[in-house]
Amino acid sequence: MTIAAAPYALSLVNVNKRFPGVHALKDVTIHIRPGEVVGLVGENGAGKSTVMKILSGVYQPDSGEIEIGGKAVSLASAYDANTKGIGMVFQEQSLLLNLTVGENIYLGNEAQFTRFGIVNWRDLYAAAKRQLAKVHVDIDPRSLAEDLDFATRQMVELAKALTLEDQVGGGHLVILLDEPTSVLERAEIDILFARVRALKARASFVFVSHRLDEVLELSDRIYVMKDGAVVADLPAAEANIPALHQLMVGRSLQAEYYREPLQRPYRDEVVLEAKGLSLAGGFTGVDFMLHRGEILGIAGVVGSGREELTRTLAGFAPHDGGQLIVGGREVHITDPAVAVDLGLAYVPRERRLEGLVLFLSVAANVTLADLQRLTSYGLIKVAEEKRLVKTWIERLNIKTPSVNTLCLNLSGGNQQKVVLAKWLNTKAQILILDHPTRGLDVGAKEEVYEIVRAITAEGIAIIVTSDTLEETIGLSHTVLVMRDGEVRFSTDAQPGHKPRQVDLIQHMV
Repeated sequence: MTIAAAPYALSLVNVNKRFPGVHALKDVTIHIRPGEVVGLVGENGAGKSTVMKILSGVYQPDSGEIEIGGKAVSLASAYDANTKGIGMVFQEQSLLLNLTVGENIYLGNEAQFTRFGIVNWRDLYAAAKRQLAKVHVDIDPRSLAEDLDFATRQMVELAKALTLEDQVGGGHLVILLDEPTSVLERAEIDILFARVRALKARASFVFVSHRLDEVLELSDRIYVMKDGAVVADLPAAEANIPALHQLMVGRSLQAEYYREPLQRPYRDEVVLEAKGLSLAGGFTGVDFMLHRGEILGIAGVVGSGREELTRTLAGFAPHDGGQLIVGGREVHITDPAVAVDLGLAYVPRERRLEGLVLFLSVAANVTLADLQRLTSYGLIKVAEEKRLVKTWIERLNIKTPSVNTLCLNLSGGNQQKVVLAKWLNTKAQILILDHPTRGLDVGAKEEVYEIVRAITAEGIAIIVTSDTLEETIGLSHTVLVMRDGEVRFSTDAQPGHKPRQVDLIQHMV
């Protein structure tokens, strides 16, 4: 039986879901056939995460049906979904790093190896070894998860999901892949995709990613969501990136994606200068000048030293050699608080872990770094805080039901805008953007680029490291290329005279 003719392994039929002030899903119908990889794309806030949480049992629909094999079911919890053969591989991995690989694979399901309250560790690790073999990972299941690289942990997550075969008696599984490639290198992505393709005989997959090229590469069929509704269901072979973008955001992918026409010349004033800046084990002899209104892009492969350099400038790893000059005077940034006092702000790549307090409101997060202005006798002036935050919501077009909405409930793009608002509210004059569009869809990226262009026009200087060379080149006035802890190349990137990627790559490797 072909995939097209097979009955559906899992379906959502006319599903609706509401939250306070938000109609998150509107009559959503999605079908997944046995042995099929279904791509799910849409802007941040389109409803993808809500779909995944309903499929995984975390949320229950307000109306509509969930069907497995054509029969209506309820998924009361994540555990209930697991018992019915639905597992998830998370973007933010669920492994407990202080446990062994085997313990992680069978976490919560140790009962099958337990007798009279004693775990038969030999049997558990032997079973874990069999699960790892399914994804072609040859590691000792007794090794600690913290000792594995990120890509191997992702494979362990996949092996963990495959243990559901035992719970459903060898039946067909549906595995939900939630941004599994977001921090993987290309070679690691190729390995993951190969494993997924090899597993299609025993599982179906739902693949969510903001990287449209990857969705096209791996998927058999693609659903496009916009504003909580499914707006297209099309074979991957008939889709392309411009068409998906048009469906997602309602407009075509612009040639001026990085807002190059809005790039204005930077000013003469030097706001930050490095002279022979060094950090043992990270980088050495780094020289550059950053001007007011300039975007300085730092390119390089993993291990080039660019991450360590940005962390040093943000105060997480104080330099141990050379000079750092801010506002005309030499400084030593010993911790992030010193950086903030000097007007430097760091927007981290892991916004949910380092940039936000997810269980606080939008208002609390925006004002968190500059509460002194809003307090009187130790009490926050709530009305003034509310007025201030509403100004930032309007200025950065943050989509939120209210200033009191928890940041946990915002889309990734709007979470990133809250992080930017927090630091702009401190009147920071230098922003360090560490992979600022990681995990964002194309529409949300465009909005971030608009904000970047607007604040540099006001004189704020930016240092940016990015997931892609294309983004680094497109945004920057100047690009530094690092390799082996040293700056190996520097070039202008003025509008109309942007360097080619190949011009930079030869200095990176």
